Amino acid sequence: MQENNQAPGALAGCKVIDLTRVLGGPYCTQILGDHGADVYKIEPPSGDETRTWGPPFQDGTASYFLGVNRNKYGLSLDLSQPQGQALLKAMLADADVLVENFKPGTLEKWGLGTQSLQQEFPRLIHCRISGFGADGPLGGLPGYDACAQAMCGLMSVNGQADGEATRVGLPVVDMVTGLNAALAILLAVNERHRSGRGQFLDITLFDSAISLLHPHAANYFLGGAVPRRTGNAHPNIAPYESFPTRSGELFLAVGNNRQFELLAGVLGAPDLAADERFRSNADRLKNREALRARLTQLLSGHAAAELAQTLLERGVPAAPVLNVAELIDLPHTRHRGMVLEQGAYRALASPIKLSRTPASLRRLPPAYGQDNDAVFGKLKG
Repeated sequence: MQENNQAPGALAGCKVIDLTRVLGGPYCTQILGDHGADVYKIEPPSGDETRTWGPPFQDGTASYFLGVNRNKYGLSLDLSQPQGQALLKAMLADADVLVENFKPGTLEKWGLGTQSLQQEFPRLIHCRISGFGADGPLGGLPGYDACAQAMCGLMSVNGQADGEATRVGLPVVDMVTGLNAALAILLAVNERHRSGRGQFLDITLFDSAISLLHPHAANYFLGGAVPRRTGNAHPNIAPYESFPTRSGELFLAVGNNRQFELLAGVLGAPDLAADERFRSNADRLKNREALRARLTQLLSGHAAAELAQTLLERGVPAAPVLNVAELIDLPHTRHRGMVLEQGAYRALASPIKLSRTPASLRRLPPAYGQDNDAVFGKLKG
C-alpha cells in the first residue's frame, strides 16, 4: 500500500456516502476509500461511538476508530432534522453509493427509505448493513458481533473440547460483514454498467456469520452429527493443530500424505509415515491422540520459529504461533507493506494488492466534522 500516492485508485471517481458507525460499515468503506473512492463519512451529533472506545487514544480519539476510518472526509449531520435530510439528499444527487447501518426503519421514519431513495436517485446503490434484516422472525432487531457468533454456531465450535463455547478473539463477524458489503457494492457497480440502474443491497451480520461455518455445516449436512469443539485441532484433518516445542508453539497444517511423509523425514522419524495407524488422513484422525503424543515427543527438542522455516522450505505447511507485536516485527510483514506509518499514525495496510492501481493512504482518519465547512459550504452556496 502506497502512502500519499496521487495515482488514481481502482475506484477513483466513485462517490460514497458513509452513514455507518462502529465496525462492519466503516471497515467496508475504508476498503473502498483505500482504493480511490471519495468516501464522505457522516456522523450523527453524538459521533461514532468508537471514537471513545479506548484507551489508547491519540488526540482524544481511540485507536479503534483510527484503525478503520482512514481515506474519508469527516462530516456531521443530524438526519432527524429537515436541514440534515436536505443536505444528505444534496450529496446523494451525484453519489454512486450510500452505505448505512441504521436499525431498519430508521431512515424510513425520516423519509429516506429505500423506495423513496430509489425513486429520487435511480442510479444510487444503497447498501444497508444490519443485524438480521428488516423482516422475518428477527427482522429489525439490533445485531452485534459477539451475539452473532453465539447465535450462529461460531462459538459452539470454538474453544477447547472440554471447555466452554468461546468467542473468536476478534470481531470476525463484523469484519466479514464489511467484506461482504464491499463485495456486494462492487458487484452492483459492475451490473450498473449494463443496466444503468442502482439497487438495494441487504447485508446482515446473521447471514455473514452463518456463511463462515465451513466445514462444520457441510459436515453436518452430509453426516448428521452436530459439530463439536476440538480446540486448535481440525475436525477433518490431522495433524492440523498446534504443538508445544522447546521454544514456543508450532502450528502444523498437514493436508495430505506427501506432506506427512515430509514432516516425518524432517523430524528424523520416517517410521512415522509407515505406521499403519497414520498412513492416511482417515487413519490419522482415528488415532489423533496417539499421533499427537508422538509428535509432541519429536518436537520437544526444536524451536518453533526455526523448525517452521525448515518445514515450509520442504513444502510442509507450518507456522510459529506469534503474538501481535511479533507479527508486526516480522520481516515479511514489512516486506508485504502491511504496516502504514505517517507521522504518529500507524495502522494495518490494505491486503488487496493491485499492480497498476494500488491502494493508497490519501487522508488520515478525520476529526469529528472536520470537513463540514468545505463540503457543506459548496452545497449551501
